[in-house]
Amino acid sequence: MSIEQTAIKTTYFSIIGNICLALIKGFAGFFGNSYALIADAIESTTDIFASVLVLLGFKYAERPADENHPYGHGKIEPIITFLVVAFLVISATVIAYESIENIQIPHKVPKPWTLIVLGIIILWKEISYRVVIKKSEETNSTSLKADAWHHRSDAITSIMAFIGISIAVIFGEGYETADDWAALMASGFILYNSYLILRPALGEIMDEQRYDDLLEEIRIKSLEVPGITGTEKCFIRKAGMKFHVDLHAMVDGNISVTKGHDIAHLLQDHLNKEIPNLEHVLIHIEPDDATHQDYF
Repeated sequence: MSIEQTAIKTTYFSIIGNICLALIKGFAGFFGNSYALIADAIESTTDIFASVLVLLGFKYAERPADENHPYGHGKIEPIITFLVVAFLVISATVIAYESIENIQIPHKVPKPWTLIVLGIIILWKEISYRVVIKKSEETNSTSLKADAWHHRSDAITSIMAFIGISIAVIFGEGYETADDWAALMASGFILYNSYLILRPALGEIMDEQRYDDLLEEIRIKSLEVPGITGTEKCFIRKAGMKFHVDLHAMVDGNISVTKGHDIAHLLQDHLNKEIPNLEHVLIHIEPDDATHQDYF
């Protein structure tokens, strides 16, 4: 299975899970007198739309390179991540606003059975986070990472709700708003995680050099090719789940242009074979000063 297919399959997992949880949370919050659960349901609803956006982004990124997009369509992924973050910010803002409103309005203590519902939700969302974050690491996908953090944010929101409802149930009258305060605190956590998700996607759009481990691997693998005596500049750009590389490689300064050209192609093929997540590899040949002789 390709990394693109893995990412798409993982996104379907997120969509189905979020639909089920949004319904469970909504009904449990309404009948259990818990705004924290209703806030949780609101976040899960935005998660559904966010996951659908991620899926559409993956579908678009699968398109092959064309005349207008010679490097492929992978740059759509960080753009989708920005939209996913926007959904997170909107859901956090709605939750915070409604929490403040509800804190000022007297209401009933949440039903004790809502704690059982929350316990199941917390367990499921943490499992979902671990599944999706693992797939994001396997595919180098910033969109999947954002989707994974949706699950983790949801789990944290549910933990906050669990604490708030527990306080309200245990202490009773006078503590009815504990779950509203919990929802308000959760909205702050969601906003913080929005920044953590946004930062690497912004770096990807700006072509920041953030891939030191990959750079070192490229330099090591390059020396395995006969005729390559070293490497100089190496620039790496990420587009979707693939990397584009511009590499300056050194060869004997006395060989012919044709021989240097052949070595460059050998190096390009070797890197693409040894490091599967590389897409375009551009090799610039430099003469090795130790071997180069000036005939003029």
